Amino acid sequence: METELFKARLKDTADICAKTSKPKFLGFLSAAEAVLAGQILKNTVCRTAFFGGYDTAERVMLGCFPDWMAEDSFPISALTFKFRESDVLSHRDFLGSLMALGIKRETVGDILTEQGRAVVFVTDEICDYIKNQVTKIGRTGVAVTDGYTLPLPKGDELIEFTDTAASDRIDCVISALCGFSRTKALEAIAYGIVSVNSVPVSKPTKSVAEGDIISVRGKGRFLIGSLNNRTKKNRIIINYKKYI
Repeated sequence: METELFKARLKDTADICAKTSKPKFLGFLSAAEAVLAGQILKNTVCRTAFFGGYDTAERVMLGCFPDWMAEDSFPISALTFKFRESDVLSHRDFLGSLMALGIKRETVGDILTEQGRAVVFVTDEICDYIKNQVTKIGRTGVAVTDGYTLPLPKGDELIEFTDTAASDRIDCVISALCGFSRTKALEAIAYGIVSVNSVPVSKPTKSVAEGDIISVRGKGRFLIGSLNNRTKKNRIIINYKKYI
């Protein structure tokens, strides 16, 4: 979402909840959007919560709730896709097929895949539409059912790391994350292989923030944890997780 439009939608969501005294939802949000939402709405009169359908979800829905509500109930459904184990389907295959239906990205949460099975979290409003429309992902036939059985497909595993950088500029950060020299980091940005929150980066001066997901083609994806602390030499300490 565009930042200013996103901020306006956040405030509208909270305002509607406060005025109607009923729950109001927005999302699914990326990790960076969820962090921004938490910062913007920290002083709102309604109670806020985030949930993606399971406890460790990456993409989460924002829920604004009146204080009188004792429990948080989110309009999230899970769909299980079964297919032949000899077929290999990726996160990208599922996302592409779902987007081809004309649905919005924010209505689809995490997509967890494994051999012969995928579990996809979606908003309640599009659940039946997907079940009625999807018989294939790409050229592979699939059977779609409600819910899922445990354990969930693992999806991407996250491993924690700590490193340091001269500043929070994207060129400095990817130098630390990928072991690049400054020259190689600048080349990677110029070649268009670096993105932040799925948006390609064109300027090395772009600042990185907590919650950002950085992708460097050929090197992987990284979730930025914190950038608040510094070393004695005034270098930024980067706590991050790498998708394995």
